[in-house]
Amino acid sequence: MRFDVITIFPELVEAYFNESILKRARTKGVLDLRVHDLRSVTADRHHTVDDRPFGGGPGMLLKVELIVKTLEKILGKAAGKKKRPKTTKVYTMDPGGIQFSQTVARKMAKLKHVVLICGRYEGIDARVDSWIDGKISIGPYVLTGGEIPAVIVTDVVARMVPGVLGHADSAKDETDIAAGFVEYPQYTRPEVFRGRKVPKVLLSGDHKAIAEWRKKQSRSRSI
Repeated sequence: MRFDVITIFPELVEAYFNESILKRARTKGVLDLRVHDLRSVTADRHHTVDDRPFGGGPGMLLKVELIVKTLEKILGKAAGKKKRPKTTKVYTMDPGGIQFSQTVARKMAKLKHVVLICGRYEGIDARVDSWIDGKISIGPYVLTGGEIPAVIVTDVVARMVPGVLGHADSAKDETDIAAGFVEYPQYTRPEVFRGRKVPKVLLSGDHKAIAEWRKKQSRSRSI
């Protein structure tokens, strides 16, 4: 699966992609993770990426022309929404977008190519909407930029791609609040820590009993 992230702070995204599980998946070729600096398509010597909003108001907006140029570099003729294959989607990170969840991530994991556009300042020129497939929010709050949301979306979706996690079953029992499921608690050595013991059933070797206990705990836990 391929992810492209468009940002004016590529080092923020690359730093995360170059660590731990995503780095290993990237090295193995299971994930194709690419980060694009919006400043690379600017034409002026100051590499200006934003401008004041028409009609007045505080803050600055990222320019539509630069984002579209970057999409054309990434997707070629498929930069136009109507020319894009169904397995390729382009999203902006936006607090007003659809709420990201495990359920949304599962749908995205069926795609072959995802492009994520990170806003900054007061946001992005609204004409970008003509080139995107949707907007994604990671929560009902406003962040300084879209880099953290883009990293979160990539991380969650990437875990569902075969070969990314060390064990094929690792993603099967993940917490999914939207679906009413919270993963069971887990324990490791030592068996006793300051008087607190690991539940006996987990030490029993009875796989059926352990499965039942985990199923019950998954239903009863809340956050």
